[in-house]
Amino acid sequence: MYVITHGRAAPTRNTLQPETLLLAADPGADGHPDGGRSSLRGPDRALPVTATREQVALLRLCQVQLSVAEVAAYLRLPVSAVTVVAADLIDGGHLIFRAPASRTDLEILKEVLDGLRNLV
Repeated sequence: MYVITHGRAAPTRNTLQPETLLLAADPGADGHPDGGRSSLRGPDRALPVTATREQVALLRLCQVQLSVAEVAAYLRLPVSAVTVVAADLIDGGHLIFRAPASRTDLEILKEVLDGLRNLV
């Protein structure tokens, strides 16, 4: 794991949890991911030749939205190692992430689900 994480035990972002969703940054028509609406960069930020196998594999997996835990399972790596690699890719503009729903959001969703069940 030391080699995969370049000796780091913690990611550069504390916001990555096992349920955090990851998706490869997709350049929009103007060359910027999501149409230039964010600070992420487009194809000019291709992975460097020095990218690790894990970085390449993670980016390929994240062509579809996956959680950190799912990526860890597919790569057969500990979640802690995947968070370090994912944070590097996010910092480089190669991945975008969606933080897990807050507790309040989950409570609202549960109430909506209960309401829909009562309609049936």
